[in-house]
Amino acid sequence: MKFTPFYKIHLDLNAKMGLFGGYQMPIQYGRGVKQEHLSVRENLGVFDVSHMGEFMVEGPKAFDLLQYICSNDIAKLYPGKAQYNYLPNESGGIIDDLIIYQLEAEKYLLVVNASNIEKEADEIEKEFNKAIEDNAKMYALNDIERDERG
Repeated sequence: MKFTPFYKIHLDLNAKMGLFGGYQMPIQYGRGVKQEHLSVRENLGVFDVSHMGEFMVEGPKAFDLLQYICSNDIAKLYPGKAQYNYLPNESGGIIDDLIIYQLEAEKYLLVVNASNIEKEADEIEKEFNKAIEDNAKMYALNDIERDERG
């Protein structure tokens, strides 16, 4: 079982905790789901994303990779902009949703759900002849080369 850097803060705020993607995560706070929902709608909500996976995709082929594997048009991104996407499978179903941030002209950050980090890395590796390197939960795809199969 893993803990995010905010675990103690969640406990101090009386969060009901549960296991998600191998991490102890808050399920709800205080007086219940309805009150929490209304509070977020009327004020502000914060979501702890520190458990999520991060793939860094960079290099001259980064755009081509993302345009090929994602559901939305990556050409609409520019440095500082994010885009919600999903990663489709071969039959058009959905493997998972993700958010892509364009950090620089040839540098992108993909934020993926904790429970699907390996599944998404495997899917990308299957389509492209480049292994994803695990660097303390930060996955990096540098100078992507498209596999000649497709």
